[in-house]
Amino acid sequence: MNTATAEKLETPAAELAIRTQKLDLWYGTFQALFQVDLDIKNGIITSLIGPSGCGKSTFLRSVNRINERLGYVRIEGTIDVFDKNIYDADVELVQLRKQIGMVFQRPNPLPASIRDNILYGHRLHYTGKRLSRSDQDDIVEDALRQVLLWDKVKDRLHRKAIDLSLEEQQKLCIARLLPVQPQILLMDEPCSALDPKGTEAVEELIWELRGKYTILIVTHNMAQARRASEECIFMLMGKVVEHTATEDLFVTPKHQETANYIEGRYG
Repeated sequence: MNTATAEKLETPAAELAIRTQKLDLWYGTFQALFQVDLDIKNGIITSLIGPSGCGKSTFLRSVNRINERLGYVRIEGTIDVFDKNIYDADVELVQLRKQIGMVFQRPNPLPASIRDNILYGHRLHYTGKRLSRSDQDDIVEDALRQVLLWDKVKDRLHRKAIDLSLEEQQKLCIARLLPVQPQILLMDEPCSALDPKGTEAVEELIWELRGKYTILIVTHNMAQARRASEECIFMLMGKVVEHTATEDLFVTPKHQETANYIEGRYG
């Protein structure tokens, strides 16, 4: 594949949440991303699809610098988040990860109450700010309402979060991010551990959050990408092949590699 012909969307910088330019990433001597140029719009849902090992999750984890936890990762190029290069020397990781929340494949609630799960991030990031019980209650209710859980759990906030269903746990993990007021939500296969009913519920939630947050979701499920995103990026072997409106990518892909993947010829 010739990356010079990769299809991408051009968007004015003022409308962007994330812009990457000539992004390369290596795990040791293995190069996982090649010259990734992407413009991801603010306030919409963008999905990342492609076969296993194509670089989707690697890219996602680069956007809030989680990859740096591995000491053998090396990155070249830039990732601008709201027009600021997140690899600049003056960027504080704690503040960056406050701005950019991450949801993982399997729900990972804390071994604590539903209420304490919601308040955890706020307590972590606002250590010098003491809140009244009433203010804490408002934070908990607002976060749970945003993820459509409030009516289900409002009478059992002191119950352990691990007693919730997997679907409810995943919603709780999303709610846990919201009190610190992130601008971007990264979701790495957020429905992979859920049954079809749970998947539908989380997809509905993702759509409900559209506009309030910029959402970037990695998925192997092409039907999910088509249902639950407005723009779609197809990656192959660490390179961006195509980035366009989701329906256009699935109905009229501009690259043969994209068509081959959608039609199930590989991956």
